Amino acid sequence: MSIKDVLRKHEDFLMALPDVEAVGLGRKGEKDVITVFVVTKVQGQDIPSSLEGYEIDIQEIGTVTAQGGKPR
Repeated sequence: MSIKDVLRKHEDFLMALPDVEAVGLGRKGEKDVITVFVVTKVQGQDIPSSLEGYEIDIQEIGTVTAQGGKPR
């Protein structure tokens, strides 16, 4: 299964985890990874280290809010 398919399959599960703001695809070194963006990165979060053989990279981004400007 491709990494895109794995992300699609598990996106709802990942987004339901505490502090998760977004998920996407990324690169870590030479590998494709599933990136999980969290409000605060803490030891012992319930985020798995991998899904179906693809590594998960956790990135702390804080709280995401809309800025209210006009789209370009």
